[in-house]
Amino acid sequence: MKQISFAQAEHQNKEKVSRRERFLAQMETLVPWQRLTDALSPAYFPNAAGKRGRPPIDLERMLRIYFLQQWYALADEAREDAIYDSQAMRDFVGIDLAEESVPDATTQLRFRHLLEKHALAQRMLKEINASLAEQGLFMREGTIVDATIVAAAPSTKNKAKQRDPEMKQTKKGNQWYFGLKSHIGVDAVTGLTHSVVVTSANLADVTMAGHLVREDDKRVYGDAGYLGVWKHLGEEKDTRTPGAVSPPNAAPSRRWKTLPGKRCCWHSRRPRPAAAPRSSTRFMSSRTSSATSKVRYKGLAKNQVQLFSLFGVVNLMLSHRREGRVDGASAS
Repeated sequence: MKQISFAQAEHQNKEKVSRRERFLAQMETLVPWQRLTDALSPAYFPNAAGKRGRPPIDLERMLRIYFLQQWYALADEAREDAIYDSQAMRDFVGIDLAEESVPDATTQLRFRHLLEKHALAQRMLKEINASLAEQGLFMREGTIVDATIVAAAPSTKNKAKQRDPEMKQTKKGNQWYFGLKSHIGVDAVTGLTHSVVVTSANLADVTMAGHLVREDDKRVYGDAGYLGVWKHLGEEKDTRTPGAVSPPNAAPSRRWKTLPGKRCCWHSRRPRPAAAPRSSTRFMSSRTSSATSKVRYKGLAKNQVQLFSLFGVVNLMLSHRREGRVDGASAS
């Protein structure tokens, strides 16, 4: 067996186990590492056998570093410093400072560009959800659709003297927002995110409903932003009837009735049973997270990679919370 260093020996002999150590120990067993590495290896090691020079860093190690960055909402340089400062993080990644150094910020940047180029973040979310589905954590009884505005910097005090051209402006209530919009499809029973679409903020919520609903969903739950969703799901529009269940904040003239065979239904604070599917999820925990309150990068593609990765991680934590509490990550 490999001899441990003095720092590792001192760390192992301490009396108290920190929240960070408990959290990383839980993630060690919860994340399907082998499944992720098998899925991402073809894009990460292209023609590696015939190339000269230093071999790339092990894929699983880069995934561990990338997940640490997402869990604790760290910039590239801050992530590098945090691993140097934390023995728990070094143990999780598998780095012994006596033999090797922590991968620098440039290495992490190139890894993110690789995820963006080959759409690997979408594949990561797909593999994580497939692993959770094998455990019976996706009920497929229905889907809750919703969208969240993620703010971007509106200032033009930069080198280009302009805002991010891929971000757009939209009005919600009496407030104007500038940024992107994250459209989310959530399993109505377990609260796990199964579909994510990232667009500019000016795109209407209802236009993305077809990308968020699964074919075998029996019910679809939405708010007032999804009026007229039937035409985007390829279904016949319901008839307008006074006195039926209406979406939140809708005028009496815009109330709708769900006919037999239709999947779509609205929920509001009254009647209470109609609101139960939405309140039973952890939707608001991910929407109000500090990690999704503002865009982290410039452009839709880079932020899409970050959001796909974030929701994959959130799914893992929510699935574990069904049995016990997960502690220690600010991004949760």
